[in-house]
Amino acid sequence: MTDDEITGYLEDNGYPPHIVRAGRAGLVKRWQEFVSEVERGYRYRLHDYRNDLDLRGVIAMLGLEAEPGIADADERLKQMLTGSEFRVWESADSNPFWDFGYPRNASGELLNDLRAAGFFE
Repeated sequence: MTDDEITGYLEDNGYPPHIVRAGRAGLVKRWQEFVSEVERGYRYRLHDYRNDLDLRGVIAMLGLEAEPGIADADERLKQMLTGSEFRVWESADSNPFWDFGYPRNASGELLNDLRAAGFFE
């Protein structure tokens, strides 16, 4: 997919202007930043976590998985997830690994939201 097609898709589907402007490189960078946030201790709510998982779904849908940095970020996220029997979101039609489980270091609001959603006691 060309950069113009990616930008067009993002724009047509209502993504925020900063995501549209950043295009391909921005999607990759944001995914890497999200994984780093998870490694440090994701400090936002479950709603935010799910929005960030949607980003990975878009990367897959646009065929950007071969972009440099995606495979490494994916592997790092896999190492951080636990509770993989729980599907916490549906960001893609298939069963991508990132939709299952939650960060093993979940705390604060994310932990409270996960408990409230019944993912664990």
